Amino acid sequence: MSKQQKQQKDAERAAEKKRKLKDRQLRREDILYRKTHPIRWDKLDNTAHLFPVIAGESMTNVYRISVTLNEKINKQILQEALDMVLPKFDGFNVRLRQGVFWYYFEENGKSAPKVVEEHTFPCRYIEQNQNHSYMFRVTYYDCRINLEVFHVLTDGMGGLNFIRELTYQYLRLVHPELREITGDTLSDGTSLNREDSFVKNYKKKSPSGYQKKKAYMIRLDKLPSGEFGVMHGSMQVSQLKEVAHRYGGSINEYLVAAFVWSTYVECLHKMPSDKPIRVAVPVNLRPYFDSVTTKNFFIMVSAEFHPTKEEYTFEEVFSIIQTSLRSQINKEHLEHLFSYSVAGQLNKFARPVPLIFKNLFMKMVYTKSALANTTTVTNIGNIQVEDIYRPYISKFHSFIAMSKGQSIKGTICSYGDTLVFSFSSIFYDASIQKAFFRKIAADGVDVSIETNGVY
Repeated sequence: MSKQQKQQKDAERAAEKKRKLKDRQLRREDILYRKTHPIRWDKLDNTAHLFPVIAGESMTNVYRISVTLNEKINKQILQEALDMVLPKFDGFNVRLRQGVFWYYFEENGKSAPKVVEEHTFPCRYIEQNQNHSYMFRVTYYDCRINLEVFHVLTDGMGGLNFIRELTYQYLRLVHPELREITGDTLSDGTSLNREDSFVKNYKKKSPSGYQKKKAYMIRLDKLPSGEFGVMHGSMQVSQLKEVAHRYGGSINEYLVAAFVWSTYVECLHKMPSDKPIRVAVPVNLRPYFDSVTTKNFFIMVSAEFHPTKEEYTFEEVFSIIQTSLRSQINKEHLEHLFSYSVAGQLNKFARPVPLIFKNLFMKMVYTKSALANTTTVTNIGNIQVEDIYRPYISKFHSFIAMSKGQSIKGTICSYGDTLVFSFSSIFYDASIQKAFFRKIAADGVDVSIETNGVY
């Protein structure tokens, strides 16, 4: 054995020894916590039941929300901020457990996950046994703080709650003058509510309103396994609003239509298709049902464009997408959509069915519904922060991981007068993204592009 091979073996043995010591330490922490604290547990919400069933290395069900500050991040202070904030959030301070009939949450007594500088591709699968049993991670890079969350915990609103308070606490530690004014308490606008708003608001005997027919699937060459491409386009909200009003709609409708248009132009080459381009658009249900829950509380509607002739104009595509969305985004229809799923969960005949059989059924249903959409475009909305912290915060952005049949997705979020549309993709080709931003620029919107280096 050469000297180099021996050194490598020694390093591997040392790393393995270190890992085993760390595991033993975490087990001791866990045992001590259980001896001195009554363990709290909680049910998963209606949507969350699906995520543990379908999650894995190739479909992680992890999303990211990032905040960019006007100063470089200090790792030790960010860790201190996380250690202080995590115990205040029952919805993040949990581990996932597998019961006989359902998954459930159990209070996690371990120390907070370690903050690390980002060095890998984003939205990777979260291995609980390598993450102090937590289902989120916090990383940083230069001036940016990243929060990545396994969707079983919460949706974008819950994730935004957490990263906003983490950022506030970090800034208070870095700038003690802020701490003197605000203290270390959570802000008044931060909810800790953990009700299952699906169960609270569902109506019995609701028909299924989900699309089941297959949609057009984008088929392009993919990046090597494990790679993940991100492209952010920053735009002025005021300019976008002017353009969207020119077409007679909202910014959200305009951006969804632009995504559909770029797919129609680049993939279908403006030709007819036997399957529609269908975009899943998550809708935050809280405003419709007076909810402040930090569990998942959203539902998908589908914006559909079916090209049956040649040469649609963008105006035609926009009108079709707008009509499709507006016909679905109303309280009655949204209530029908989630009530059908909740009724299945609460069915007295389904409750005693062992989890292994429930999982098989949910996988089958998910596969069918996943192939009914070409892509997903989600809107986190306009992010508000307290006035005292505004001078320290530059921007926010967000994006989501891939899912079955959907290898490119879009996420919208805005802060102040800056809106960021983020593409996440595992396609080698970036023609859809380029066509999307070209269309927006041609309409008179200034666009600044940033990527993670894959493109």
